[in-house]
Amino acid sequence: MTKRVSILFLTFMVALAVGCSKKEPVAENTTTPGPDNSEIVTKVDDNGVKTQERTFHGNPRIARVVVTTRNGQRTVKAYSPSGEEREVNKNEAEDVLEATGSKVADAAGFVADKGEDVAGAAKDVGTAAKEKTVDVGEKTVDTAKTVGDKTVEGAKTVSDKTVEGAKTVGSKTASGAKKVGKAVKKILP
Repeated sequence: MTKRVSILFLTFMVALAVGCSKKEPVAENTTTPGPDNSEIVTKVDDNGVKTQERTFHGNPRIARVVVTTRNGQRTVKAYSPSGEEREVNKNEAEDVLEATGSKVADAAGFVADKGEDVAGAAKDVGTAAKEKTVDVGEKTVDTAKTVGDKTVEGAKTVSDKTVEGAKTVGSKTASGAKKVGKAVKKILP
């Protein structure tokens, strides 16, 4: 009986060792930051299929690009922010994991929204107009200061001449009054 238990125990241990030594395929997942405000997630499944998905954060033309390598064959698909899927031209698909979002969108055939171009141009024109308005405003202030200074100078000149004229008129009036007074005294004894 002890011999039987020992053999059974030994068989169980061998089976356990063989079961533990079998290596099950484990999927590999890594996430790395990518250029142009993106993130790249790499996955390798149990069959050896490698999938690299680059997600763009805040790009208005492209949301993500997926590169799948299966048995040495590489396919590249791009997705717009609205969810539209397009295959990327093989000649332009080599650097989709490093290129700018605009370049990847161009390779997939996602055209830029004309509204964005108009908005960008309007912003540029608005900025230029603002800068010119500031220049005109500064020139207006300078001109107003010059006019103000000249007005003050002119007012001082007029004031000085008015005072001189008033003194002259006052002294001539006084001398005329004295003469009239003397004449009246001569007439009236």
